[in-house]
Formats: sequence, structure tokens, C-alpha cells
Amino acid sequence: MAKKANAKLAARKQPGVTKPLYAQVEEIIRQRLIDNYWNPGEALPSEMQLAAELGVSQGTVRKALNDMVAENLLVRRQGRGTFVSEHTERRALFLYFNLVGADGARTMPVSRVLSCEHRKATPDERARLELAAGAKIVTVRRVRSLLGEPAIVDQVSVPQALFPNLGGDVKLPENLYRFYQGEYGITIAKAEERVRAVSATPEEADLLGLEPGAPLLEIDRIALTLDKRPVEWRLSRCNTGDFTYVAERG
Repeated sequence: MAKKANAKLAARKQPGVTKPLYAQVEEIIRQRLIDNYWNPGEALPSEMQLAAELGVSQGTVRKALNDMVAENLLVRRQGRGTFVSEHTERRALFLYFNLVGADGARTMPVSRVLSCEHRKATPDERARLELAAGAKIVTVRRVRSLLGEPAIVDQVSVPQALFPNLGGDVKLPENLYRFYQGEYGITIAKAEERVRAVSATPEEADLLGLEPGAPLLEIDRIALTLDKRPVEWRLSRCNTGDFTYVAERG
């Protein structure tokens, strides 16, 4: 009951508080998602129930939920209610995988793990993942194939403290974000990417069946949690000879 009482107090306008009431409600719901108060795929209480619990109008709750649906944190199902989003294969393809074939089709890659290493983070890794000195990371290197042909060499680095058993005896699935959510309770809410043209190293060329120095597209991605913590640094080098990088904006 303490959580509910505190939430109700937090959702009331206080003197000097300029944040709109719906934004305060959104903060409460977001924090519950961070705390895994509801599981992925679980239905939230109705708007009427949330409004009564938080001491606000149903319209205020609806506006807060609408904003979170727009962020893909929640999903509405006609006649059934509002649910916590899951990192399904479809969501992974359309939100976090931007290589499409000549016909516009998106295909989930098939990966082969090259190595998995638990080690101390480098200065660059500490900076990108906002880790303290001496922190350890898990780094997984993979070759990913599209339509049966190797197309991507990527390196995924995550804090060992958050993903202690990653890459051990457990076979890594293609949809890592769904794995993070289901196994570790860590939800990726957004990703920030930088792209640039690079030349294939001799190793990358061999793995992708190219000539050394062949052009590749490098995708440098930081994945952020609901509370905006960086928890994954992914560096992907892609052969775009048969594919196009497409970034869609809502």
C-alpha cells in the first residue's frame, strides 16, 4: 500500500510545481516499468482504476498512457486494455533493425557467435556505457547473415554487473533485447545511432567474403533503458551491397 499512497501524493499539484499533472502520472507509471512492477506483456489496471489510485481524472491518465504508447513502452489492444510492451521479433525488426532488402523486406538475421569475453572495460567502453573505473564488461562478437549470406560483423558490449551470466552456457537468441527483458528485467526503451562509411579490415573482409578495404556501413548504437541508462554498446559493420539502411521517424 505504501507504493500506492506515495504515488497518489506525487500525482497532485503542489505549489511551485510547473510540470503538468499528466507528466507526473507518466513519471509514476514509467518508474513502475523500471521497477518491473508489471511484467512484459502484462495488462495495466484500467484507466479508471489508475485514476482512482492516483487521485487524478481518467482523462489525465489517458493522456499519460497515450504518450507512453507513442514511445512503444505500452501497447493498446482493442477491447482488452493497455499492456506493457514486449520485445517481440516484429518489434525488433521494425524499431531496431534498419537494413532492408531491395524489395523493402525486413528479415531477422541469423547469427554465429565468434567469441564471448568477460574483461575489464576499456576507457572508451567506460565512457560510452558510463561505467566506473575498474568496471567489467561482457563483449560478444558475431557474424550475422541475411538471406543466407554473411552481411554483418558486430560487437556487443554490456556491463557485467547487469548481465552476469551472459554468453555462458546459455545460447544467445537473435533478439537480444527480448532476452535482456525476459532474463534480466532490463527493458530497452530507445537506441541512439551514429552511422558512417568505413573500410573492411582483413578479418571483416574474410568473414563477409569481401576484398580487404571494401566499403562497409558502420552503425554505432547505444541502447538506453527506461530511465535513460546506457546498457549496451553495439558496433555493427555491414555489407550493404544487397541492402539499404532505412531510418523511419514517426
